[in-house]
Amino acid sequence: MVKKELTKSEIAESIPDLWQPLTDTQREYLAQNFTIQKFKKKEIIYCEGETPKYLMCLLSGKVKIYKDGAGGRTQIIRVINNKEYFAYRAYFAEENFVTAAAAFEPCTICLIPMSIIVSLIQENAELSMFFIRQLSKDLGIADERTVNLTQKHMRGRLAETLIFLEDTYGLEEDHCTLSIYLSREDLANLSNMTTSNAIRILSNFAAERIIIVDGKKIKLIDEERLRKISKIG
Repeated sequence: MVKKELTKSEIAESIPDLWQPLTDTQREYLAQNFTIQKFKKKEIIYCEGETPKYLMCLLSGKVKIYKDGAGGRTQIIRVINNKEYFAYRAYFAEENFVTAAAAFEPCTICLIPMSIIVSLIQENAELSMFFIRQLSKDLGIADERTVNLTQKHMRGRLAETLIFLEDTYGLEEDHCTLSIYLSREDLANLSNMTTSNAIRILSNFAAERIIIVDGKKIKLIDEERLRKISKIG
C-alpha cells in the first residue's frame, strides 16, 4: 500500500461527499490519514470473513461485491461506481465482512481507516447524516435487488441486469454500447442464473434484435423493449 501525496483540491475532488461537510481542521486530519491503492483486474480487494478496517472510495475502475454460495456458485450482490463508498457497513455493524470484493478491471481506491471516520463522525453531525443516508440508500437498493432476483423469470432478470449496468456505468460514445465488458459468467452471477442460461437468453435477445453481442461488448438496440421485459419480469 503506497501513500500518494495529493493536493487538497485533488482530495476534495476524489472524496467530495466526505470532504465538503468537514471543517478546515478536520480536512487537514483526513488529508494526513488516507492511502491510495491500485488493484489489478480480478484482484481481490477484501475477502469474506475478514475484519473491516477501511472505508473505501472507488476513484477509477469497476468493482464487484459478491458472495460465494452453495455448490461453488457465486452471486454478485452489487457493483461499485466511481466516487462510491463501500466496505464500511460491516464495521458499523461490529462484524466481519459477509461478502467479498474484487476488481472487474484495473482500479484505484482511496482507503481511510475507519477509526478516523468514527472520530470525524463524533465531531460532525452533518457527516453522520451522510452515512445514515448512504446506508439507507444501500438498504433500499438491496431490497429491490432481492425482489428482482427472486420473483422475476430469467429473461426479466437478465434484462434488469443490462438496464442496471447501463444506469450504473452508462453507454459509450455510440450511445448504445454498455461501458462495461463482463464475462458471461459475471452476467450470470449478477442475474442469479447459470452461465449456460445467461448465454442462451443473450442469444435470444440478439435474435430478437433487442441487443447486439460482440464478444464482451453488448449494444442495446431496443432499450424500450428491454425495459419492458425487465418490468414485467
